[in-house]
Amino acid sequence: MAQDDDVSYKLLFSVPEVVRDLILGFIPDEWLHGLDYSTLEPYPGSYVTDDLRHRADDVVWRVKAEGEWIYLYILIEFQSTIDPYMAIRIMTYVGLLYQDLIRKKDILANRQLPPVLPIVLYNGDAKWTAATDVATLIPKVPGLVAKFLPKLEYLLIDESQYTEADLSELKNLVAAVIRFEHSESEAALIRLIDLLNDWLDGKPELKRTFAIWIRAVLLRQSKNTLVLPKVRDLKELKMTLAERFDLWAHQHELKGIEKGIEKGESLLLQRQLVRRFGALPSEVVAKIGSASAAQLELWGDRVLDAESLEAVFAA
Repeated sequence: MAQDDDVSYKLLFSVPEVVRDLILGFIPDEWLHGLDYSTLEPYPGSYVTDDLRHRADDVVWRVKAEGEWIYLYILIEFQSTIDPYMAIRIMTYVGLLYQDLIRKKDILANRQLPPVLPIVLYNGDAKWTAATDVATLIPKVPGLVAKFLPKLEYLLIDESQYTEADLSELKNLVAAVIRFEHSESEAALIRLIDLLNDWLDGKPELKRTFAIWIRAVLLRQSKNTLVLPKVRDLKELKMTLAERFDLWAHQHELKGIEKGIEKGESLLLQRQLVRRFGALPSEVVAKIGSASAAQLELWGDRVLDAESLEAVFAA
């Protein structure tokens, strides 16, 4: 994913309401659902290892549980391709997070480490097939070695497994995110923006964040062929998109009319040629079918005077 797109997603998941809805809407766990998400705090997600090499993850949050902090480690995978070694990346990032907590003395009593929930949010079209546990990447061996094989699993949220019917029932910001990413029509996009605008009434900064993210998604999906000015909120984004959609519809309509005119001219030319020269060879019919309006006009002018079929199409 391009750097601008990556930044827009990180901006979106730097909002506590979005992180809360990810957990409450897409992680079925009673204990997690009972936590107080008003205590959510971002945790710096860029580390320097002991040998001074720099490593960075995507988003890390912490939330209080029973008076203590736990750490929700959220690695957001936005690429459409599947990383077969994502489990290794997660294991590395979790280890770096723990190193950082130890270095800062941000640990629990009795030198215990806080629990970490590693999450991968995947938005590719194909179903995720990579291992979700490091242990499955290593062949089993007999004896003592088997005892020391590493094991660390991450929670996968695969967007491709949710249908529009599933998501439309949820008043959930992450459900809206998934619907935007997989929206099938321009009208559906406008409806989603209206819906989101209602949900976020009274939260102008959150509206602005979503407007920035939606614009980035549309630019990425169009491979940057879409021209969209920067917008400040969802209402402004809706007005801009509506204008663009009306323009595209008008352009498509004009193209359709032009195609219809060309098809009519093509059929007329074929009838004229048949009346003068008899049945047409298949290659001539194909040539007429793929001709431009200017070529059809030129050949139509020649039909009355040409002495042969070949003369009509002479260079």
